[in-house]
Amino acid sequence: MPDRSERSAPGRALRSRGGLLLLEGVVAFGAALVLPYLARGFKLNPLDRIAQVSGLAAIQLRFALLGLVCVGAVVLAMRLRGGRHFDLATRIACAAVAGLASGFVAAGAVVSLLGTPWPMFGLNGDSGRIVEWAHAVANGQPSGSPVYPPMPLYTLGYYAEWFHGGNTAYAFKDLQILGAAAFGPLVYFAWRLLLSPMRALAFGVVPAFALIDAYKPYSQTVLVLLVPVLAAMVVALRRSAKGSWRLLLLKGAGLGVALGVLFLTYSGWFLWSAAGVLFAVLLYFPWKTGPLKGLSFLGATLAGFLVVAGSYLKVMLVDGQNTKDYVFRFDNFTDPAYYLMWRTDMPGKVGEWPLPGEYAGVGLFAVVTFVCLGIAIWLGLRKPMVVTIAAMFISAWLMRMYIASHMYETQTVQLYTRTNNQLLYCGMILCALVAHLVAQRLAARGAEASAGEDAPSVIPSASASVSVPTSPSPTAVRSGFPGREGAVIGALCALLLLLGTASSSMADRYMPAKDGTYRVLPWVSHTIRKQDGKCPKFAPEHVCSKDGDQSWLSSIR
Repeated sequence: MPDRSERSAPGRALRSRGGLLLLEGVVAFGAALVLPYLARGFKLNPLDRIAQVSGLAAIQLRFALLGLVCVGAVVLAMRLRGGRHFDLATRIACAAVAGLASGFVAAGAVVSLLGTPWPMFGLNGDSGRIVEWAHAVANGQPSGSPVYPPMPLYTLGYYAEWFHGGNTAYAFKDLQILGAAAFGPLVYFAWRLLLSPMRALAFGVVPAFALIDAYKPYSQTVLVLLVPVLAAMVVALRRSAKGSWRLLLLKGAGLGVALGVLFLTYSGWFLWSAAGVLFAVLLYFPWKTGPLKGLSFLGATLAGFLVVAGSYLKVMLVDGQNTKDYVFRFDNFTDPAYYLMWRTDMPGKVGEWPLPGEYAGVGLFAVVTFVCLGIAIWLGLRKPMVVTIAAMFISAWLMRMYIASHMYETQTVQLYTRTNNQLLYCGMILCALVAHLVAQRLAARGAEASAGEDAPSVIPSASASVSVPTSPSPTAVRSGFPGREGAVIGALCALLLLLGTASSSMADRYMPAKDGTYRVLPWVSHTIRKQDGKCPKFAPEHVCSKDGDQSWLSSIR
C-alpha cells in the first residue's frame, strides 16, 4: 500500500504554481470553445437582421448561464469547508470567464458565416492575399510579400493541409473563429505574468476587448499580448540582481522566445513600442546592484528572440525600408490627435467625425482617460509595469505624429492610424490600474493600522511591485478584511455583465449587412460561389459569383 506522501503526490502537483496555471489553461481554452460549438447548431438565416438579433440573444443567454455557474462555484467554495478552496475557485472562475468572453465573439463569427464555407470577405482584400500567400508557402514557394509576418501564413498553410486538403480559403474560416476564441485565454495568461487572477481579468482582459477582432484576429492578439510581456521583461530586469543565474537566464530566454513568436506573427506593434521600452530598460537596469546579471538577462532575452525571429528581423531591416503604404484611408483625413475609436477602412455613413466633445471638442471619455492616465503615473511612478506601459503609450503617440507630419511630403501613411489601437489599449490599462493602485494604497494603510494594534500584516506594502500576486491565506484575510469574498464575487458579477455586453457588441460588428461597414465582409462570403459550383445556402436570392458581391469597392476612398 503506497504511503501517504505517494498518495498525495498528484494533489501536491495540482497545488503547485505550475499545476494551478495548467488547470487555469485547460479551463480557459475549454470555455472558449463551448459557445462557438453550441452556435453551430443554431437554425437561422444569418443575413436576416431579426435572425441576427435572435442569435446574439441566444449566445448571450448561454454566456450568462455559464458565467453564473462560475459565480455559483465561487459562492459555494466560500461557504464550504471554511472557504478553504475559495482562492482555487476564484482562479478557475476568472479563467473560465476570460475564455467565455472571447468564445462569445467567436460564436458570433460562427453565426455570421452559417451556410458558407468561405472566410470573412472570401478571396477579396486582405483575406484573399493571406489565403493566396499561405497556399504558396505551404507548397514551398515564396509568399507575395517578403515583409509580411510569416507565422500566420505558415499556420494557415499547414492547418489547411491537415484539415482541409490544402484548401487555405476554407481553412481560414476555421482560424478566424478559433483565433477569436483564443483571444481571451491568451490575454488572460499574458497578464498572469504580472497580476493575480481577478486583477488579470479586470485590468488586462477587460481593456483588451475593445480590440478583439474576428476578421484578422492575430494582429490585435499580438498587441494585447505584447504589452504585458514587455512589462514582465522590464519587471524581471529590475529584479535580475537578486535572482539565481539559472533562473535568470531561463526567464530571459523564455521571454525572448515569446517576443520572437509575437514578432513573427505581427511586427508593427514592435515599431510603435520600441522607443518606450528602451527608455524603461535604461531606467530599470540594475546599474549599481547587478550590472552583470542585468546584461546577462538582456543577452539571454536577445538570444531567445534572435533564435526564433532573427532571419525575419533581417528581412524587415533590409526589405522593410522599401515598403511604402500609399493608400490614404478614412482616418488619414481626420484629426491625428483623435484615437479613441477606429471606424475601420470601411467606415460606412459618416457625418462629422470625430464627434464634437464637451470640452474644447474633446469628449468626456477622453478627459476621464487622460485624468486616470495621469493618476496612474502619479501612484505608480516607481513601479516598472506602470512606467513601461506609460512609456509605450508615449512612444506610439510620438511615432504617430512623426509619420503623420511627413505624409504630405512623402505621400505615404505607413499605417500610422493603427497606433489608435495601441494608444487606446495602453490608456485603458493605465486607467484600470488606477483602481489597483488605489486599492494597494488603502490596503497598505489598513495593514499599518492593524500592525499598530499588534495584528499580523497580510497585505504587501505600497512600495511592493504590482507584479507580485501574493495570496494570503483565507483565514488571515477573513480576520482582517471580512469583505474580501464579497468584493471578489461582486467584481466577478460586474465583469461578467461588462464582458458579455462588450462581446455582444463586437460580435454584432460582423453580422452580415450590405451597409459599407465591416459587416460587408461576411456578407460577401455568402455571395461567393463554392468550389463545387453551388451557391452558399443563404446567398441573397440564390445568386452568387466567382468573387462575390463587389459593391464594397464603392466604400473604399
